Amino acid sequence: MRTIGLLGAISIGIGGMVGGGIFAVLGEAVSLAHGATAVAFFIAGMVALLSAYSYAKLSVTYQSEGGTVTFIDKAFGDNILSGSVNLMLWLSYLITISLYATAFAYYGETFFAEKSFWLHHGLISVAIILPALINLISASFVSKSETIIVVIKVSLLILVIVAGAPYVEPSRLSVSNWGTPLSIVVAGMIIFVAYEGFELIANAAEDIKNPTKNLPSAFYASVIIVIVLYVLISIITVGNVDEATLKEAKDYALAVAAEPSLGHTGFIIVASAALLSTFSAINATIYGNARLGYIIAKDGKLPRSLMDEEKGSGVPFKGVLYTTFLSLILANSIDLTEIAIIGSAGFLLIFLLVNISAYRLRDKIAAKSFIVISASLFTAFALATLLYHTYRSNPNAIMIFMGFIIISMLFELIYGRYVRGEIFSRKYHVESKK
Repeated sequence: MRTIGLLGAISIGIGGMVGGGIFAVLGEAVSLAHGATAVAFFIAGMVALLSAYSYAKLSVTYQSEGGTVTFIDKAFGDNILSGSVNLMLWLSYLITISLYATAFAYYGETFFAEKSFWLHHGLISVAIILPALINLISASFVSKSETIIVVIKVSLLILVIVAGAPYVEPSRLSVSNWGTPLSIVVAGMIIFVAYEGFELIANAAEDIKNPTKNLPSAFYASVIIVIVLYVLISIITVGNVDEATLKEAKDYALAVAAEPSLGHTGFIIVASAALLSTFSAINATIYGNARLGYIIAKDGKLPRSLMDEEKGSGVPFKGVLYTTFLSLILANSIDLTEIAIIGSAGFLLIFLLVNISAYRLRDKIAAKSFIVISASLFTAFALATLLYHTYRSNPNAIMIFMGFIIISMLFELIYGRYVRGEIFSRKYHVESKK
């Protein structure tokens, strides 16, 4: 029975995007784009909007909780590419959890008089372990609380925008204070991970009323609303605070942006909301990634143990544990800039393949070739630009990203050959529960 209306579907998309991303990567964008931070967010938003077209068309035709996984399988079949990409998607969500946990730690540190190595990593670990326990005890808490938290997050951003508008100094936004064209595009691609989340609408396609009409509307509306929010919050941040202060407080820039209009109380409110937002985002992503592992495992692309569910609760217990353990390792070993780069590159790669999938299936999904080709080209250009800049400025991040790709491919080859007994056949497939 379909229970989600248009507004509910839009809230899924907005909730997925306006998680911890904007709190984590705003300072990263300012450090590269400077006065053109709003332009960087707009460019990233346009790439997301083009990809949303592909998702909308694919979701209407292939309504499945598998979402991205299903689309790639339909376009490419069962082979090393689809198997590797599905694992890469699972790993990319681990990076997202790490990004949110690191942002939680930076905002959490503002409530302490002294910072330390142990405080920082302690907060990161708590931000992952506590939501994992909540998932194991009561998965329903995730869905029941998410709508309320989405309203709080969006309301807060609107408050910062409205209160800060009179304090904007246009000179700080002038072209003379912009970064180079390349740095602006790169900034947009590094913070692209802030737009990750609209694809979650596809996972709920089976539950959305009047899907032919509401699915496309939900994708487009959620992305456009978030683009407007991000662009406006960027203008307020850069226009209200001098760049030297933003650089010094890069890791909690949004809280600093609230101070000119709302004083220290505004800083506390935003920092508290950042803790709530990142915590809830981790909560939802741990559950979502555990479910994703369950779905992929049903098709034999991950170990069958990920299919285990607790009777009664329906919680993929082992999936939650694996997600938590690997996220703890990543979050405590990679810095925020590298996490943002790897996360954005991972999702740009996934979205590129989804756009190519839409092109391959264009006749079946009634997609316009020009749009899906444009989406593919823009996403490929965005990914190439990000990787080129990162290769020159932060080669370690490139090595980690390439490592993820190699691990995904090797796992698919080795697991397919020695465990499934076939690289291409999926012997574990079972029908999804209705």
